[in-house]
Amino acid sequence: MRLAVAGGGTAGHVYPALAVVAAWKRMAGPEGRVVYMGSQGMEKGLVEKAGIPFSTVLAGPLRGKDPLVVARSTGRLAWGLAQAWKAMAAFRPHALLATGGYVSIPVGLAARLRRIPLVLYLQDIEPGWAVRLMAPLAYRVAVTSAASRPYLPAGKVVETGYPVREEVLGIDKAEARRRLGLEDGLPTLLVIGGSRGARSINMAISEGLGTLLEVCQIIHISGADDEGWLRQSSASLGDCPAGRYALYPYLHSEFPLALAAADLALSRAGASILGEYPAAGLPSILLPYPHAGSHQEKNAWFMSQAGAALMMRNGGISSLLNAVKELLQDKERLSCMAREARTLGRPRAAYDVARSALEWPSVVIV
Repeated sequence: MRLAVAGGGTAGHVYPALAVVAAWKRMAGPEGRVVYMGSQGMEKGLVEKAGIPFSTVLAGPLRGKDPLVVARSTGRLAWGLAQAWKAMAAFRPHALLATGGYVSIPVGLAARLRRIPLVLYLQDIEPGWAVRLMAPLAYRVAVTSAASRPYLPAGKVVETGYPVREEVLGIDKAEARRRLGLEDGLPTLLVIGGSRGARSINMAISEGLGTLLEVCQIIHISGADDEGWLRQSSASLGDCPAGRYALYPYLHSEFPLALAAADLALSRAGASILGEYPAAGLPSILLPYPHAGSHQEKNAWFMSQAGAALMMRNGGISSLLNAVKELLQDKERLSCMAREARTLGRPRAAYDVARSALEWPSVVIV
């Protein structure tokens, strides 16, 4: 059986797809073949690291006020549709799994024109524009939470949970800290703004770094753009506190270790928090990105309502730092939040989404 996969733009679209592919390969057996169709963005590197054949498809945003940008994106979409059509003619997939992002649109349209069944996976609570557009064309829509049902066509939704990489599951905290060079007995804060970083979070951590390092050690995933000035800023603290500060522009294979090592996360509220934090039993303070529509707001609200996270909006740097210190020093509350986070985890989610790509009615491959 042959499976095509599409999704990209951010790591949040790619990692769940890779988790599903790994599960699908186990279920499909030696005859299972996969091709990933994505743009030349970050998904290409992540997919190639996973050893999956990659086919480039152009795409771009069709919404916006600048008519030149819209016109350019429309041209890219048309060219991407032609690329996806050609790639599917060569690969002849039995099904397409799409995880969102602009590239899902030309690939999904090509699948529709070739009568290839489409299954969508929605990571966020609220679907983005690409998923909304493609949902009527899909045979099935897998979702992280039942809270997504009101946004999607009735009768197509199956609740699977968020597919996470197997590396995220079952890592020992002490071992994770040892491998990352951290102290085992010290409270640990994980700071992350997403795959590209978050300037406002980075600035807040830089301003309060000296105070925070008095009570904890920090794993800070800053994004490549801010790494330089953050490293210079932390160097002025001296050897002792700076030894508690581990700064990375990005983590790939080591990221599951960071999740396991942490006692608390401070982050944006991208879709990955709905899967990776529950899988690791990691409490969090969530700051939804204000320019991401309402997607991150809905994700943060879901986690906070479950008791797994504290949601903050515009409280200022001092209130944010105080919240971090108070939580890190309140072991009973952290333990309760960790317990609630674990209840949201679905360890079999990748297999449940993969099963959706195997359970098709009889289709004609053209």
